[in-house]
Amino acid sequence: MVDNLESNYDCSNAGGDLQELQQQLAGLQNAELDEQAQQTVNRLENQMRFIKNKCDIRP
Repeated sequence: MVDNLESNYDCSNAGGDLQELQQQLAGLQNAELDEQAQQTVNRLENQMRFIKNKCDIRP
């Protein structure tokens, strides 16, 4: 799991990291979420946005 994303993030890892984050997110989105799970979903979405912005990846 991608834990620390910083301004010096290596974009050569973006493909694998985004895939991992998407898989984790998919596993949570179909479940009824408690507050902690919703925070995890938010964190995953934020990490994906950071990587896409940092590495100039468009949807």
